[in-house]
Amino acid sequence: MHKKDWQLDILVQGYPGKSVCHGGLGWSTIVLLRGYDRVALVDCGTFSHRANLINGLKRHGLTPADVTDVVLTHSHHDHAINWVLFPKATIWIGGAELDWSLQEPWGSTPVPELYVRELAASPQLKRITAGQTILPGMTAYDAPGHTPGHLIFYMEGQERDVLFTGDAAKNRVELLTRAADMTYDASVTAASIDTMWRFWQQRPGTMLVPGHDLPMLLQEGQPVFLGKREAAIVSWFEDSLEKMTRFELVL
Repeated sequence: MHKKDWQLDILVQGYPGKSVCHGGLGWSTIVLLRGYDRVALVDCGTFSHRANLINGLKRHGLTPADVTDVVLTHSHHDHAINWVLFPKATIWIGGAELDWSLQEPWGSTPVPELYVRELAASPQLKRITAGQTILPGMTAYDAPGHTPGHLIFYMEGQERDVLFTGDAAKNRVELLTRAADMTYDASVTAASIDTMWRFWQQRPGTMLVPGHDLPMLLQEGQPVFLGKREAAIVSWFEDSLEKMTRFELVL
């Protein structure tokens, strides 16, 4: 890897599903970027991601202390809680998103109340405004709908550009339908997704990384997955700890 290129790896792969009877699933994507003498993450997950996140860094010869930047698309718990794992990192989040998060009622939303309060007072914090370039080649753009201050990030690369949509478009279905499962205003979400499509179509080969699905390329105008979905649960339904039943959560 040349230090003037970005190398992208998926540390934790997002999943396009919801729990039926046990609350939010929250299996979101965490991306590792290396280049320009930086080690950056796009979103950083929640408690259940911690082991996978730390082990994913380890596979690349890294520790949390090596991370220089954490870029947050929005403030929900499944994307933002683990900023506390990175003591040397700059934590980037939309200023409007953070201000909105701080005003959300405690105990009734996906915002991790104590974590955003601590972030607001942290010297690691850097507030982002739309149109700002925060990392080399990476620019933030407004994409409200899922949350009022949600940002997407367009990263220009030598081989290909990359668009990080977070939960403004969580998965392939939302991109295709211009509708979202979680939005405070359907028309606002549709306009944000239209903006994503314009970015995605402007350079052939651009990769889109959503918040809860596989990365995608456009082929003949249609989203095509890069990679293969993997998700499963193992459960104790027998009478021995050594006997487990595996349930695959993919088609």
